[in-house]
Amino acid sequence: MKAIVLAVVTVLMTFATYVHSADETAPVRGIGGVESLRGASELETTRAADPLKRFPRDQGKIESEYVYQPPLIPHTIRNYEVSLNVNKCLSCHSWKNATEMDATKISVTHYQTREGQVLADVSPRRYFCLQCHVPQAQANPLVENAFQRVDALQKQ
Repeated sequence: MKAIVLAVVTVLMTFATYVHSADETAPVRGIGGVESLRGASELETTRAADPLKRFPRDQGKIESEYVYQPPLIPHTIRNYEVSLNVNKCLSCHSWKNATEMDATKISVTHYQTREGQVLADVSPRRYFCLQCHVPQAQANPLVENAFQRVDALQKQ
């Protein structure tokens, strides 16, 4: 038991030394402050919400950037309800409504169980669309990103 306590104390002292010796330009690491993608803030402080991002009205189909990427939503989804009882997405994108609404049909994979059994309705594991599909907002990236599409890598 003493060995475990000694190991924990050693780890904590090492971490404390690291925090105090950290570069002054490094993110806030002291007790009480949190560094996130939105900046440093005290835990007790409630900061103002970021302004809402601008979503283009309708930009048509957005091309995928990588294989198996869930398609992006090319329109705003503000005030869309997706809950246990209601899924606004299905009012346009279900197989029953897609043609009439001139919308993209959801993939047949959304009607299958993990074992591949075909269902008459959307699979419960695929019902909450916004777990995978997101609208494309006009926003600056939060972190630097050097992502390149696969076809761009082939040209090098």
